[in-house]
Amino acid sequence: MSALPPGWSTRRPTLDDVPLILSLVHASDIATVGEPDFTADEVREELTGPHTDMSRDSWLAFDADGEIAGWAYPRNPTGQDRDLLEVYVWPERGIPAQRPLLALMLARMAERAAELGHDPYTVRAAALPGEERYIEALGAAGFTFLKQHARMRMPLDGVGSAVPAPPPGVTIRPVRHADEAEMRRFHAVIEEAFLDSDHPSVGYAEWRRQFEAESSVSFDEWFVAEVDGDLAGVLQSADPDEETNEAWVRSLAVLKAYRKRGLGEALLRRAFAVYAGKGRPQVGLGVDLANPTEAARLYRKVGMTPLYRANVYQTTVAAARR
Repeated sequence: MSALPPGWSTRRPTLDDVPLILSLVHASDIATVGEPDFTADEVREELTGPHTDMSRDSWLAFDADGEIAGWAYPRNPTGQDRDLLEVYVWPERGIPAQRPLLALMLARMAERAAELGHDPYTVRAAALPGEERYIEALGAAGFTFLKQHARMRMPLDGVGSAVPAPPPGVTIRPVRHADEAEMRRFHAVIEEAFLDSDHPSVGYAEWRRQFEAESSVSFDEWFVAEVDGDLAGVLQSADPDEETNEAWVRSLAVLKAYRKRGLGEALLRRAFAVYAGKGRPQVGLGVDLANPTEAARLYRKVGMTPLYRANVYQTTVAAARR
């Protein structure tokens, strides 16, 4: 059933709704993972991200008493032929909005496919293993299980700010962000290292645009691993939000020819030391558990543990005919 109950309604969000949406997401997070895992800045980013128009792509649902019950939105920062849809509902009382919001999003995905010039269009959605009703709704809508993703975390209170020595022959240093050639190589290492994964490729100009659009960029937290003068691995951080001050590893990439030599661990430990020196309480990252490089094993080795795991489901839609 994809119709809202009598008296329920939907409307488009605005930036004035950020606190309201955050209350919904926090309620959902606490019910599923035991703590909030979303910030106001992240809500704003989802409403205003690349290839996202909140007046056309997102919905809020309200129950008969006018209380917020759900929020749905897409995410396709690259504009390529793969989109992610998210549907949050208030625990228990928001369940009646789940399938109607999912139906609205899938219809919009067909329109987005046409607007972005892709046919067919891949659509993904994530659900925690315990979200049985949402998983059933995804299955009824044609989604099938693809893989798992993990949100990992490690406290930094036991990490000193002293920089550990890298493996012999390896140099770990901050990126020279004013050097255009090095920044291009930094980006190229990420793209090349993830060729054998599910990572969506993004061009250099778009990659720069994405991080330059952020409120701050701490390049002293971006590192390169050099072997014989060549960039063999890189670590790109994202600045923490003001609410949690959690350090975040956005990308860790080591070229195939240099793997199994300790470069990834050296990059992580250098970053952890810098984060700790700045007083960050913890570090987090997301990892594709289907990644053939077995990155999750490395993250566990350096002390990170999963905060939660999420199932990723996938379907395809045909582009809407104009």
